[in-house]
Amino acid sequence: MSVHAARAAARGVCGGAMTGRPLCEGSVNIRGTFHGAVDWVLTRLVTPSAVQLCSVTVLASPLISVIVAAHDLQGQLGVCLKSILDQSFRDVEVVAVLDQSAHCPADLVDDYARRDGRLSVVRLTGVAGIGRIRNAGAQRAAGDYLLFLDSDHIVRGETLQAMADRLRAAGEPDVLLFGHTRLHRSRSWPGAAAGLLAQQGSEPFAPLDRPEFFGAPAYSWDRLVRRELWTGQQLAFPDGLHEEVTVVHRAMLAADRIAVLKWNCVQIRRRHTQHPAGSPDGTHFDVFGRYEESFGLLGERGALDVVAPALFTRMIRHYLFLLNLEGCLSRSERPRFFERASEHYRRYLPDGYDHPEGREGVKFQLMASGRYSALEAASLPQRARSLVSRGAALRGR
Repeated sequence: MSVHAARAAARGVCGGAMTGRPLCEGSVNIRGTFHGAVDWVLTRLVTPSAVQLCSVTVLASPLISVIVAAHDLQGQLGVCLKSILDQSFRDVEVVAVLDQSAHCPADLVDDYARRDGRLSVVRLTGVAGIGRIRNAGAQRAAGDYLLFLDSDHIVRGETLQAMADRLRAAGEPDVLLFGHTRLHRSRSWPGAAAGLLAQQGSEPFAPLDRPEFFGAPAYSWDRLVRRELWTGQQLAFPDGLHEEVTVVHRAMLAADRIAVLKWNCVQIRRRHTQHPAGSPDGTHFDVFGRYEESFGLLGERGALDVVAPALFTRMIRHYLFLLNLEGCLSRSERPRFFERASEHYRRYLPDGYDHPEGREGVKFQLMASGRYSALEAASLPQRARSLVSRGAALRGR
């Protein structure tokens, strides 16, 4: 029996691991992860029988660790935690990370921790950015897989069980990608990667076999990442804004096997993706360094020719999105941001690249040529519609 099979047998044979009770009676009490001390026991002290695992008291690590940044600007954290802890699937832990921001409801988190032993709390000094918050949660986590959520996320239905079933069916891949939806002003719509997910088969794949996934937005909350991969690659979120970009790309490139779950697992309850916790001293200009690092990774991994077209499209779409997002950049920042974006267009343009068609393709060409005033004029109708929509929503409150 393999170590992975023994882990599964331990979960199946010995209930109660997730409630803090010993799995079985015995003389050895091991707390921690299966990847360390428990693996040592399974491979050296225990004969290959699921029943004989009960000769050892093993406090098993959970299958999934959900790291929640407890920055609750909109009062949604309780619903988020409830959506995780109330699911029938129990082989999960929640690591809630609090800093000293006024928007972190310590009393609420402590109450959940008292009621459910699967929730642990990490407390940080000072006001931390989202990168430091998530890193602290990942360091505390004991699960086989990591999932990073924010307070305005909901884990839907029997999502955790669906994740566990898919991990088992796919042979424990390094990364599991899944769908999400957005809910804003009573309107819901699927995530940008929905079409890509729908097209994939049931077999896991290597990252360079599906380079189109590098053209999807780089989110940390629409995937599970194996903790062994996370620690082995020394992954960590940087300080500043747009912290997910390079971390997601680095994890994807390091994965041997990636699988897809065609299930909208997470609902995000905000219009745009900037994290409400923000980051001290972070600016939207941080995004340029993120993509510079990601393209550097492609060169290091010999993946530039395969992945660059998809990643280039994602990069330019990201820059155009930020230029068009109301309140994102000040009037004085916009020309400087466009200049940096246009320089990146010329620097990273892949040989033989075909830009998108239609109105989006026109904006790509304007960025390529450095025509800021023309891009501003082309974007005015869309920004005007956004302002009208926002005004109507405010009047309807």
